Amino acid sequence: MKQVTRAGVPVDVAGDFPAVGQAAPPLTLTNIEMADVTLADYAGKRKVLNIIPSIDTPTCAMSTRRFNELASRLADTVVLVVSADLPYAGKRFCGAEGLDNVETLSTFRYPQFREAWGVALSSGVMNGLCARAVVVLDENDRVIHAELVPEIKQEPDYEAALKALA
Repeated sequence: MKQVTRAGVPVDVAGDFPAVGQAAPPLTLTNIEMADVTLADYAGKRKVLNIIPSIDTPTCAMSTRRFNELASRLADTVVLVVSADLPYAGKRFCGAEGLDNVETLSTFRYPQFREAWGVALSSGVMNGLCARAVVVLDENDRVIHAELVPEIKQEPDYEAALKALA
């Protein structure tokens, strides 16, 4: 089992985090229209999965805003913000912030995503949420960048994610 920290306190993370070069694990998540989506719904596009604990926390909000800004410059790329939040939270946040270059997706119907993608916080007060991570997939759903952020309150390495898309 891996660990990250939250304000310096160790937190267990269950599952197998995707490695660069491997095929992306399957996923089914729920979008803001309460419809289920899979990787096939984004076929032929590169995908940036900005995996976060909750859109209603400062660092998660910041990374969503930053990826929204960066996404406007990326051709044939979709940015998917994944959390355990209900779809309504993502819709509310993006609407209030005027964000239209990211798509928020929820694990609420499919909690198995968290372990399948190696981001299942499994101890501490955030047990049941996703760890902060960024996984970039090419148009064939192969992992070309993977970062499990070591400190939950830390932003991801945006430049490394962009470099993988160059």
